[in-house]
Amino acid sequence: MSGLRRLLQVTYTIGSYLFWWLLVRLHLRRVTMTPAQRLRCTLERLGTAFVKLGQGLSLHRDLLPEEYIHELQNLQDRVGPFANDVAAREVETALGKPIAELFAEFELRPLAAASIAQVHKARMCDGRWVIVKIRRPGIKTEIDRDMRLLRTVMQVLLTLSPWLRRYEPLTIIDEIWTNLRKETDFRKEAHQIEHFVGAFQDSATVHVPALIDGLYSESVLVQEMSSGRRVDDPTIGEDGARLAQAFVEAYLQQVFVMGVFHGDPHPGNLFVMESGKLCFHDFGIVGVLNPRIRRHLAAFLLAFVHQDGEWLLDAAVELGLLEGDLKREEFRQGLQEIIEEYAGLPLKEWSLAEVFLRVARLGQGRHMRLPHNLLVLMRAMALMENAVRSLDPEFNLLGGLLAKAEAVLKATAAVGAETGWSRLRFEMASGAQELPAELGALIHRLRANGLEIRLQHHGMEHLEGHIDRASNRVALALVTLGLYIAASLLMLNSIGPRLGEIPLLAAAGYALALWFTLRLARGISRSGRL
Repeated sequence: MSGLRRLLQVTYTIGSYLFWWLLVRLHLRRVTMTPAQRLRCTLERLGTAFVKLGQGLSLHRDLLPEEYIHELQNLQDRVGPFANDVAAREVETALGKPIAELFAEFELRPLAAASIAQVHKARMCDGRWVIVKIRRPGIKTEIDRDMRLLRTVMQVLLTLSPWLRRYEPLTIIDEIWTNLRKETDFRKEAHQIEHFVGAFQDSATVHVPALIDGLYSESVLVQEMSSGRRVDDPTIGEDGARLAQAFVEAYLQQVFVMGVFHGDPHPGNLFVMESGKLCFHDFGIVGVLNPRIRRHLAAFLLAFVHQDGEWLLDAAVELGLLEGDLKREEFRQGLQEIIEEYAGLPLKEWSLAEVFLRVARLGQGRHMRLPHNLLVLMRAMALMENAVRSLDPEFNLLGGLLAKAEAVLKATAAVGAETGWSRLRFEMASGAQELPAELGALIHRLRANGLEIRLQHHGMEHLEGHIDRASNRVALALVTLGLYIAASLLMLNSIGPRLGEIPLLAAAGYALALWFTLRLARGISRSGRL
């Protein structure tokens, strides 16, 4: 389809929906479906890129009403499989070998087909059964074309309706476009799979299917085949409580220790294997949390559990759920209402995902937009809670989190502290290596420029005294800095006798440097000047 023809189709379809929506809002038209349902149908009719757009918008629970979120999450990829010969050709082109050399057996009929890719079953020459994920030919070009067209249409709408700018629609479109590009590049998914396989390789409760012999490219990915019952299978029965606890522990590990988590834990991506392990599939969507966000997330969890409104407000601001320059009184009442509402419920009915969402919605209309990874986390928490309750309706989710959270958070804190000390040691060592060269260069510049200061004065003894004291302070400050660096190097290399874990020479260096620091501080304090 030509670009102009597709632009006209997109513009007409979106315009028709907006005109219909306006008539409904003005009560000029009777309807058989809700605006949210009509939007879902409209996006499905426009094809893959718009289906993915809708699924991306469904993450924005902080902006959209719940009925729209529900409908957008139900968007379906209504696409049939592509031809068998095309699938075989794509595999051979991507992996650089004929099908017969790659596999002992390759089933041309796909196991499943979707808008981005389809999956085939195959058997390796050593007998292992695998799945082969093949990207739909031309889908990357199609997505880029449609997203450009969507940006064009949105720019026209912003010109006609400037009030839409408060929602930053172009930024949201670009964010979804960027993540679609990641989703269509199977190399990124392969790297995530390798990361998760390594993290859970020794786990007694979780399994992640491994990549096969590095067989992956931008458009094809070969992975170990595994199967089992979905987590919402009613036959799981009494084993549900154990699996629910294993699932919660797996997410604590991902979120607070790894800093990378599976972003789409719906029942289709979670299986219970015959061995009793919980199996994670499909790592096309993952969230990443840096150490700072993880610390604030832990604070949010603990503040919620302890029903501490002030702490919860601080954690929400640090996470970015609420603006940092807000007037605290504006949100304190809303947070207190949330806390009081949960205080009257049994602990097993508490929902961290719901609290996260409700706090985020307190900031609606304040010209702020949540970071993508927090949106992914909000959705993942909601899906996680649903999965846990499918496994065991009586499971005390918050209690399960707290049972393991303390140990996990201590491990996270230890890793963070070690990272901090590592950086301090590195910076001290670098400073010690670079300081002589920097001082040498400074002396060279002074000599080259022939700097000479001659003062002739009468009755300026008081000024001379000030200059002498200032010179002494500079000299003492340099000596103190040298002592700190030397002591840090001694500490780093564990030189000399030790008292417990601390080298005595390093301790002496630190003590002397601290004494000089106190002398400097006292002298400056007495003079009243820096």
